[in-house]
Amino acid sequence: MSAAAQHRRTRTSRLARKLAVAGTGVAVLALPLIGASSASAATPTVQTATTLGYSNTLDGWIRASLAVMAEHGIPGSYDGIYRNVIRESSGNPYAINLWDSNAAAGTPSKGLLQVIDPTFNAYHVANTSWDPYDPVANITAACNYAAQRYGSIDNVFGAY
Repeated sequence: MSAAAQHRRTRTSRLARKLAVAGTGVAVLALPLIGASSASAATPTVQTATTLGYSNTLDGWIRASLAVMAEHGIPGSYDGIYRNVIRESSGNPYAINLWDSNAAAGTPSKGLLQVIDPTFNAYHVANTSWDPYDPVANITAACNYAAQRYGSIDNVFGAY
């Protein structure tokens, strides 16, 4: 191969490599944008008091839970939820029972309505958080459980 042909080939190869690298860089930069718009469209927003337009207080958590419960046909009233929350946790979403039989068995009761993890997971309501300490998720899962077992949280007047 002549020296001139060798030079043209090397220059052409370098140009092709530069274009390939530049094109790959643009594609890599575009991926997060494409992925973000696709993922956000497919991922529903977790329903919390604030995402539903309620205050981040006990009153707001109960009202937000009632809104989610209505969407899913879960019965219960503000008074029934409030009564049970005050008895179970005094309104502390981070309450945890470390002394009863559930705790002794390794599954302490957690959150506003003192739900153990297996019950929370079994009665979790779609589009709420999977965190048992999340107030709306805890109330809604507990009310879903109470509805299945007792007809409604309104029928619960003691530990359940």
